[in-house]
Amino acid sequence: MRVIGLAGWSGAGKTTLLLKLIPELARCGVTVSTVKHAHHGFEVDRPGKDSHAHREAGASEVLVASSGRWVLMRELRGAPEPRLAEHLARLSPVDLVIVEGFKAEAHPKIAVHRAANGKPLIVPELDSVRAVASDEALPGLDMPVIRLDDVTAIASACLDHAEPHDALMARLAATPLRPRLKPMRQA
Repeated sequence: MRVIGLAGWSGAGKTTLLLKLIPELARCGVTVSTVKHAHHGFEVDRPGKDSHAHREAGASEVLVASSGRWVLMRELRGAPEPRLAEHLARLSPVDLVIVEGFKAEAHPKIAVHRAANGKPLIVPELDSVRAVASDEALPGLDMPVIRLDDVTAIASACLDHAEPHDALMARLAATPLRPRLKPMRQA
């Protein structure tokens, strides 16, 4: 199992790109899982459902299972947010895990940049970026820049720059978490 991330400011197009990358990689015979960092209060179930009632009643974990899928929800109830390594350790083996978000973690990343987003290039903030997928030319950048619409080339870059799971897990355990990044307004 190998791991690569997509990182960029909100609105850069990470999810849109990821939804194109998954089928492209699958066409190449690569099995893919994803880890997505979400905002604080996200919900996967809703009021009126038994699983929601179980959580609201105070259950620490609720596992919902059917013949088509299962999901385990864990309430942190004030405990610290788990680091990326803890989430990666929960996954079943696949060829490639693509992490969306988790900018502050030290896994290898492809930065996603969209000029119309009006936010600066995230590359100077992160030393773990290996390539940039962008809708504009970025001359002078000391890493590969791939057109944001060239999904085949981005998929290839994901495979080229992904880090083996075991090596990454050891490195993440030894790397402190960076402070949360916030975009600066462009002048």
